[in-house]
Amino acid sequence: MSDSTTIANAELAEAGHPHREHPPFQRHHFESVVQQFDATNFAMWLFLLTEVMFFGGLFMSYLIMRNWYYPAFVEGSHFLSIFWGTSNTAVLITSSFTVAMGVWCAQTRRKNGLILCLILTFILGLMFLCIKGIEWHDEWVEYHVPGLHFSPESFLNPASAPEVYNEYHDKPLSLGMADKTELYFFLYFAMTGMHALHMVVGIGILTYIIFRAWAGAYTTGHVTFVENFGLYWHFVDIIWIFLYPLLYLISRHQ
Repeated sequence: MSDSTTIANAELAEAGHPHREHPPFQRHHFESVVQQFDATNFAMWLFLLTEVMFFGGLFMSYLIMRNWYYPAFVEGSHFLSIFWGTSNTAVLITSSFTVAMGVWCAQTRRKNGLILCLILTFILGLMFLCIKGIEWHDEWVEYHVPGLHFSPESFLNPASAPEVYNEYHDKPLSLGMADKTELYFFLYFAMTGMHALHMVVGIGILTYIIFRAWAGAYTTGHVTFVENFGLYWHFVDIIWIFLYPLLYLISRHQ
């Protein structure tokens, strides 16, 4: 400790503000670790609240448009892959478990367990993005990308999807209603695209946490960062839990 620091501490003590030792991870503008934890936790929940409002707007737009153009939205949903959607749901649920175990390992100061759980979460996040990339590629091949590569003809010709038309319709959609399927796929790409962007951000933060955990951080009593990241990751998973039935399952079988 330098002489100037010693003098400053002495002056504070004389002024009735005794110097307190604090952990290295405590920021100087917080009086205690508890206050720092409460402040960062509150900030994280406030951020998640803004995210709820953002995705809530997308969900509301989807539900309103689905009510207006119900036949087109039902038709569009039948062109999504239940297999890939269900696979991604399983991947994200598993990743929620691994990140929760990672938080537990940080709280119980298990460095190896923390690193393992973080790496598993990282791998599962990449798996989700890869599966979503496969789905997006399929939509491109089938001319279902609005504004760039879209054609309503696949919804007008029963031969393009006989299992859809034979089971759910007596005749193909009208041209006007078939055009509205582009709106369905616009919302599909907007909602899944924003969700995927949040996954990319999460994986980026996860990469940083893994390197810091490898260096010994987060297992010395300071677990707030890992806990808040866990909240973010669970939030992204919950958003997908709502997207999955809305986009893939509703009205799948009449």
